[in-house]
Amino acid sequence: MLKKYHRFFQSILVMRDTILAGLSFLVAYGVRFSFPEYLPYTTMSEPRETFVVGFLLVVSWPLAGWLGGLYRSRRSGSVSAEILDVLKNTALVFLLVVAVTYFFRDVRYSRFVMGMWALLAFSTICTARVLSRLFLRRLRSSGFNLRHVVIVGTGDLAQQVTRTVESEAWLGLRVTGYVSAEGEAPAEGELAYPVLGTAAEIKQIVSERSVDQVLVALPMEQLAALPELMKRLSLETVDVRMVPDFYQFANLCGGIEEFSGMPVVNLQLSPMHGWSRVFKRAFDFTFALVGLLLTAPLLGVIALLVRMSSRGPVFFQQERVGIDGRTFYMHKFRSMAVDAEAGGKQMTSVVDNRRTPIGVFLRRTSMDELPQLWNVLRGEMSLVGPRPEQPCFIEDFKKEVDSTRENINKMKAGMTGLAQVNGMRWQTSIAKRIEFDLYYIENWSFVLDLKILVRTICGGFLSPNAY
Repeated sequence: MLKKYHRFFQSILVMRDTILAGLSFLVAYGVRFSFPEYLPYTTMSEPRETFVVGFLLVVSWPLAGWLGGLYRSRRSGSVSAEILDVLKNTALVFLLVVAVTYFFRDVRYSRFVMGMWALLAFSTICTARVLSRLFLRRLRSSGFNLRHVVIVGTGDLAQQVTRTVESEAWLGLRVTGYVSAEGEAPAEGELAYPVLGTAAEIKQIVSERSVDQVLVALPMEQLAALPELMKRLSLETVDVRMVPDFYQFANLCGGIEEFSGMPVVNLQLSPMHGWSRVFKRAFDFTFALVGLLLTAPLLGVIALLVRMSSRGPVFFQQERVGIDGRTFYMHKFRSMAVDAEAGGKQMTSVVDNRRTPIGVFLRRTSMDELPQLWNVLRGEMSLVGPRPEQPCFIEDFKKEVDSTRENINKMKAGMTGLAQVNGMRWQTSIAKRIEFDLYYIENWSFVLDLKILVRTICGGFLSPNAY
């Protein structure tokens, strides 16, 4: 139910923001070309070109907002944080459309119109969101269309359900109290609402308290009581919904979905699917291609220095584990002697005599990683993602952090990542590095990728733990 209504309101928000973005462009265009005495111009943009630019702006705003998490539930967030996210999304769309139109020299459009559109879109969408918050707050405070809920269970799962219901106050659900089940372990700490009785008294409680909905939040070991509970409620008009206690086993992107009318619980799932996967791949391909073209002179100079500084090939290929456990060969500039792994594979240390003179500099600045743009272009890696490890180290990682590394391999490996920009490189805490990687996977968004890339360019290459 929560997911169904949440998606409904999400679609309304998307339509509202799209309409406001479109109206903002029309107003900006009208203001620019309707007052020549105040805003003189020599020529007007062609209607077709104006339509193309306007279409890109209007469609990109909600699309970027959706991918960036702008339409997630914001009940616990502040107004200022939401306004800041709207500003970021508007600026991102503006810059992306400017970048796209740059490659089409024959397209002529008014930069003034685009600038005014950005200002109007930001102002109108922020105003609409603030007014929506005020309206919903007034609606809730007046007690309009409330539904009274009883939660069956007094354990930790019941408390989690309570917090969820309270955070989604716009649904109009109000918790009346709890119904205890026989033999259930109580939650830690004081209960948020009173215990109204036991499961044997559920029929009387529902009738006397005018309960509209019953949420069953029992741990798995208590589910044997469910048939008897449903029998007692079979003649009542109350809605009964069950919150499954499966999330204790969900360690990566867990959730519930429908498969041909059959409910399926996802305990472990790759976060990259659908448009998210397409968009991330398009982003990786475009910027890897641009990156290779822009850095071509630098790559040539580095290749020459590597060749002159020591004998051996310019590039170094090393087997790494990527998405779904598949191996690939990652490309780097050679920074060590040719026979560096003659004594077996080992991690680089602070004082490592295997490094070449130019290799010390390349590793300190992470410039030896630049050839991995070719891996990104080929689709073997992503610009941002968990760092790929050598197969020989994977088993060691599993011993230290159980099997969590397998979850990281549900997403394409990256040239940089959240662990890297936070200084987690080489002989740093393996558990901490994996913790950063898992946080990135579970909270992935296009905006998060951009933040990591900016942090990488602005200093992430110069990590004190790179050697």
